[in-house]
Amino acid sequence: MLSYDQYADAWDTAVTADVGGGETVRFFHAIKDGVDVIFVDHPAFLARVWGKTGAKLYGKGSGADWDDNSARFALFNRAALAALDALPFAAGQETDAIIANDWHAALLPVLIADVHRPAGRFTRTKVALCCHNAAFQGRAWPETWEVLGLPASSRAKFAFADGVDKVFSESEGGAPPSPAAGRKFAKLNWLQAGLLSADKVLTVSPHYAAELTSGEAKGVELADVWRKVQVEGIVNGMTAGEWSPATDAFLEVQFDKDSVVEGKAAAKMALQAEVGLPVDPAAPLFGFIGRLEEQKGVDIIIAALPALLSGPGPKPQVVILGTGKPDLEAAVEGLAAAFPGAAAGVVEFSPRIAHLINAGADYALIPSRFEPCGIVQLQAMCCGTIPVVSSTGGLVDTVKEGVTGFHMGTVNPDRLDPADAAALASAARRAADSYGTPAFREMQAACIGQDLSWALPALKWEAVIEEMMGEGGAAAKKAGVVTPAAAVA
Repeated sequence: MLSYDQYADAWDTAVTADVGGGETVRFFHAIKDGVDVIFVDHPAFLARVWGKTGAKLYGKGSGADWDDNSARFALFNRAALAALDALPFAAGQETDAIIANDWHAALLPVLIADVHRPAGRFTRTKVALCCHNAAFQGRAWPETWEVLGLPASSRAKFAFADGVDKVFSESEGGAPPSPAAGRKFAKLNWLQAGLLSADKVLTVSPHYAAELTSGEAKGVELADVWRKVQVEGIVNGMTAGEWSPATDAFLEVQFDKDSVVEGKAAAKMALQAEVGLPVDPAAPLFGFIGRLEEQKGVDIIIAALPALLSGPGPKPQVVILGTGKPDLEAAVEGLAAAFPGAAAGVVEFSPRIAHLINAGADYALIPSRFEPCGIVQLQAMCCGTIPVVSSTGGLVDTVKEGVTGFHMGTVNPDRLDPADAAALASAARRAADSYGTPAFREMQAACIGQDLSWALPALKWEAVIEEMMGEGGAAAKKAGVVTPAAAVA
């Protein structure tokens, strides 16, 4: 891990390593849940901290990455491999498997394949690269090639071109891109190079893996590469402890699957009072927690509210919590005035209200335009809250229509489409019409009764690594792990 902050539980090993280019790193060490965690300490990382916890990891803000990110993350990748030789508990041992995550670590498989193996090191080591979101690829200008410290023969793996005249760095300013029609701009693509070098390529849900190979839009201009490397998906699990309603410190009345009806009723009253909605147990309550940006579909929710809140049948309530783009923040802040007694918006980062929504809402609105896996639907179901989701990515693999949630279909990835607002309103109305019925109670019980922990995903990860290493029986072990949506009746 990069050392971007001061960590109270990490101690200075006093071990340093030369990582090339005249740079030396220092290693800190911590043991977390029985796992050795190594922090790479270097001014290129720590200098980015604004105060002890105000780190801006990638840039000054969204769309303005640090100009030296290529150099910084190349140093990190070299340091990660250097740690295997430098640290006492790792030195002298041949590493069996390395798991690299996303573009930030995508040089690791390249370094192994093109630098170390030809030199006789890491000859039996296998590298798996896991992509959590294909939209983030580490695209850089060709002029940054020299800082990577790779042989010229590796450059072809990075060769990429797109129609955008920016890489969205701090020196390019905040102006939007203005490419000439039909023109292509040569770039280096870290993720692409990592995919082409890794021994195994993974992502965070089977359906998202299928989407990546389906075309250039969902593959984010790498569909051919995803198909070539045969990307495979494993659904994420969740760490239930923080969000378990049985131990949640934010709840006055804690509950589990045996007391979900009573516990959610208490949490719902607390939530309604907290956000200024009428305390009404008969009102189906929908909640949204997330970034206020188009990917999460909050604009679709806002457009769907008139139809959802004015239709026949039960009179729903809606609460939205999040921060993000200024125009969407303003729209959320205006919900109470636009829909008095029926909608509320909270534009702040509030763990307490987030926990109240998860526990107190009857339904969770998740109309994401794309969602590689998603954690919000898992956290909601852990509390017996029924998701209403778009049919994309990991939402397909974790929410089963009519059993643990409601699907609205796919949505337009590029713009707000009135048809999508209508589809969300229709799916939410179906949910609202079921509120209080035996079918609703069955869905609520099915949601909270699932094992959404890392137990099964970890078993599949184990099988995939064993398969990558050529061990027998791994394929059958892997096939025995199904997605949450496939596991429920």
